[in-house]
Amino acid sequence: MDLMYSIVGFFASGGAFMYPILLVFAVGTAIAIERFITLSMITSKNETAWRAIQPLLNDGAFDQARELVSKEESVMSRILNLGLSRQGAVRRREDVEIAMEEGMVEVIPQLEKRTPYVALASNIATLLGLLGTIMGLIQAFTAVANANPAEKADLLSASISVAMNTTAFGLMVGIPLLVTHTVLTSKTNEIVDGLEMASVKALNVITSRARRQLEAA
Repeated sequence: MDLMYSIVGFFASGGAFMYPILLVFAVGTAIAIERFITLSMITSKNETAWRAIQPLLNDGAFDQARELVSKEESVMSRILNLGLSRQGAVRRREDVEIAMEEGMVEVIPQLEKRTPYVALASNIATLLGLLGTIMGLIQAFTAVANANPAEKADLLSASISVAMNTTAFGLMVGIPLLVTHTVLTSKTNEIVDGLEMASVKALNVITSRARRQLEAA
């Protein structure tokens, strides 16, 4: 209970800038949660799709693989579908590779969508904290200028202590959001790396099968 009173007292003594910092924290947290859930679901679907598609590719069952990826809704299936759809129509490796690269170009912005806003929220929270402190110090020195000389030291120290609360709160909000942004960026990069790995493996299988068919002919 004492902790709750301390938190409430800390927030109340910080001044008006505590509220926009709290709003930024709420928005940044909401975006971070949405992105984390979305990226986790994408990772899970991609892993499931690859486990189903890889054996078909290794066996050369491209028709079955095409049928499977056309029904799947995962990001990986969408990219592999672009490559496999070219597999039966063209023989050049470059054509299949370009088709999957086009899919990557389309998918990556969707994976990174809204994640930069988490870092933006972190920066805004920190800057609002500093701005609140500066405004508080201006008010403090203005009040001290008209105060009794015997009370100036105590009044100034108390005012500075209150003004610093906004900086502290801004950092308390900004640091976790910055760490969260790093985690989300790392998670996005892992998904992109997985997509590139699957594309290269699928491309190698398609190319090797096409080469064998040419040699047999």
